[in-house]
Amino acid sequence: MTPSQPDPDVPADPNRTPPSPDSSDPDRTLDRALDLVRFLRANCEWDAAQTPHSLLPYLLEEAHETADAVAAGDDAELRGELGDLLLNVAFQIVLAEERAAFNAAEVVRTLEEKMQRRHPHLYGGGERRDWEALKREERGSDRGSILDGIASGLEPLSRAHRIQERVAEVGFDWPSAEGALAKVHEEIEEVAALLGKTGSDELEEEIGDLLFAVVNLARLSGVHPMRALVRANAKFTERFARVEALAAERGLVLGSATLEELDGLWGEIKETERR
Repeated sequence: MTPSQPDPDVPADPNRTPPSPDSSDPDRTLDRALDLVRFLRANCEWDAAQTPHSLLPYLLEEAHETADAVAAGDDAELRGELGDLLLNVAFQIVLAEERAAFNAAEVVRTLEEKMQRRHPHLYGGGERRDWEALKREERGSDRGSILDGIASGLEPLSRAHRIQERVAEVGFDWPSAEGALAKVHEEIEEVAALLGKTGSDELEEEIGDLLFAVVNLARLSGVHPMRALVRANAKFTERFARVEALAAERGLVLGSATLEELDGLWGEIKETERR
């Protein structure tokens, strides 16, 4: 996120100077991020115009880019993306201060109190307790549904995973992954029966049911579906790049080569990986 770039800056306030980049005091790291946002709000037209809602796309984008850097194991990239994410967090705090909703100290205090509640064995509050049980207590019994409060902005795989975790808390769950696997087979058969109805709402619904069932199978197998799909995407991307290279080496033109030819290259690459 580069909030000062999209529009020209207004003339700088002569009574304000940019916050110092000096990092000699690590205890003021969050304060420096907040000072940076306050400076931008006072001196940049685009930053001054932002609201909590207008910044949501940037917040989500930076969270995803940070996740990408973690998945790639790229520490240099991760450092930069965490900085962008921190800027978004600082921006939301400063906007909250401006509307007198809360300040940075309250945000940190709320975090500290939550972690103390969830780690009673570390803070002298009792014995170690199950994390999910503590979270259920915090949500309380006054909600309209056990599914209330799951973030609507979660990407669909993670949202499905959280929905299934919630209903499992009240016993609505398969006793083992075998039950979930049987459900996947059932959903595959229902999809197969509709394959001739390409683009139909009914087919879309059944494929959605199949995906939901696969997420359940992943959860009960101890696998997070989002992480599994990230790995699958990366593996496919790497293998297909090798297919492209091998095709070029053998004079095959993508788009003209047959499926059998490309599938043969794919099989060769998989065999090489196994060896």
